[in-house]
Formats: sequence, structure tokens, C-alpha cells
Amino acid sequence: MEEYDFDHKIVEVNGINMHVVEKGHGPFVLFIHGFPELWYSWRHQIIFMAKHGYRAMAPDLRGYGDTTGVPKDDPSKFSSLRVVGDLVELLNTIVSEEDKVFVVGHDWGAKIAWELCLLRPDKVKALVNMSVPFSPRNPKRKPIESLKAIYGDDYYVVRFQEPGVMEAEFAKIGTKKVLGKFLTYRNPGPLYMPKGKPFDDSPVILPSWLSQKEVDYFASKYEQTGFTGGFNYYRALDLNWELTAAWSGAKVKVPVKFIVGDLDLTYNAPGAKDYINKGGMKKDVPLLEKVVILENVGHFLQQEKPDEINKHIHDFFKGFSST
Repeated sequence: MEEYDFDHKIVEVNGINMHVVEKGHGPFVLFIHGFPELWYSWRHQIIFMAKHGYRAMAPDLRGYGDTTGVPKDDPSKFSSLRVVGDLVELLNTIVSEEDKVFVVGHDWGAKIAWELCLLRPDKVKALVNMSVPFSPRNPKRKPIESLKAIYGDDYYVVRFQEPGVMEAEFAKIGTKKVLGKFLTYRNPGPLYMPKGKPFDDSPVILPSWLSQKEVDYFASKYEQTGFTGGFNYYRALDLNWELTAAWSGAKVKVPVKFIVGDLDLTYNAPGAKDYINKGGMKKDVPLLEKVVILENVGHFLQQEKPDEINKHIHDFFKGFSST
């Protein structure tokens, strides 16, 4: 999977220089990555969708990879309103302002995709979202306070809050090992990162679906940027809560297919299975058409099971391609 298989460009949007990668011609598909990922997380999907008559594009989100122009010492620059703003302006620049596009999200990218559909449903024809279910805003409690109450101070989202702390711990471990640990994480339980020892001492053993060359690509970009940009999305969680009060109780009114692995820590979070499977998410996402639970699959499902994910995406979107 060489870099030259893809068309790389820099697009000026919303005051930043966004690195985007694209391939193919036809109906437009926007892929939104999560943490600790890059556009590269979608390499298999971009190639597949391009071969099947779509124009596939994946940006490096602000703070990630080769996207530049964002001050990384200011978490407020990473609010969901700003990130969604980047994507809306990217779409306005790349396709006609009247055109609706297909969207695929994973992890933080899924959370951003939900926000995009809440804020600008006029931009989205259909959505395939992965790993992170829709999460209705709780008007009575801020997110970090809630997570601390459920999981305690060693929970990874809580540990990411204080600027500089996790950056220093990750620097001691080394970028390549940190990314290897994240990308191979398959524990369905909560991710805890105790102070001074966020990961155990076991060596990273790469699965068949992830090569050392692929880990090296991720590492090469994170060695340039560090992890602060990615952490800032977590550091803006309470700010997002404040900024999105107007959307409390709002529903996602876009056709959706949701996919998650049964070993994903998100699927095994308290209440998640019932919310996803027993009608709770369908109330908040009334056009939720299909939920797919992949057996014995972890968090990075689009890389672990690319053929299955590609088929799920293509099968869903082809039903809308003529509309």
C-alpha cells in the first residue's frame, strides 16, 4: 500500500491547511478518522470505493498528520463546532454546495459524523458510522464529570485531560510502541492508563491485518506532530457540551448504518449494548436502518476486517447512489 496510490492535496478551509487524500470518480464519500489515526486508516476503503465508481476522500483532521495551521496548545480550537466547520467548508470547496455526500466515520470520526448530521443534515445523503454510537447530550452533567464518576481517574479520557502529562508519558515509551499498543488493543473492558505506566510491559505483537510498514507510516506522522492535537479533542469534550446546548434532544435525521465489533471497548461500555440493540439509538436516530455487530472483531474494524467493512459500506450506499 504505497503512498503514490493516492492523490494528496492541501485544501485551505476554515483558516487551516487541510491535507486530504482522494481517489476515484463518481458520487462523493467523505471518510472521517479517529484517534490515534490518520487518513491512512481508510486506505483499504478508499481503494475499494474508487474501484466501485465513487470519489473517496479522507482528510487528516485538524491537529493530525499533514494538516497544519492550528495552534495545538489551545484545546478550544478543537471543539466539535470547529471540526464540523472544517468539514463543511471542505465539502463546499470540493463539491457543489447543493450536493449531499456520503459519510463514513470511525471512533472520534464517528462522533464528528454524528455532529455533522445534527448540525448540517442538508450535507449528508447517508452515513455509515462505526464503533461510537450516537450519544445524546445529558443537560445535567458534563462529560468528564460523568466519566470520572463511572470509571475513576485512571480512565484514558480522564488521563488525557491535563495538558502535557500524557505527552510526556508517551514520549518515554516511544511513538512506535504507543501506536502499536493502541492499534492492537482488543480488551473489551475499559481502557485504563495508570499514572507512570499507561501500558503493560508486554511486547507489541502485530496481528495479520497490520504490518510493521503500516505502523511505521502512522508513527512517522505522529513523530512529527506529537499526540497533543489528538488529545485536544478529548480536552474539548466539556466545551463541546457547553457549545451544543441548543441541540439537546435533537435527533439525527439522516439514513444510517451502524457497525461495531463485539470486542470493541465502546460496545462493552455500561449501557451501550442495550442502547444500540433495544431501541434507544433508534429513537435518537430515527432513520437508523441497520445495526451490524461483527463477531470477534476489535476497535479498528475497518483495518481488521476491510473486506467485510468495504462490502457493508458499498451495499448501503449503492441504495442511495441514484437519488
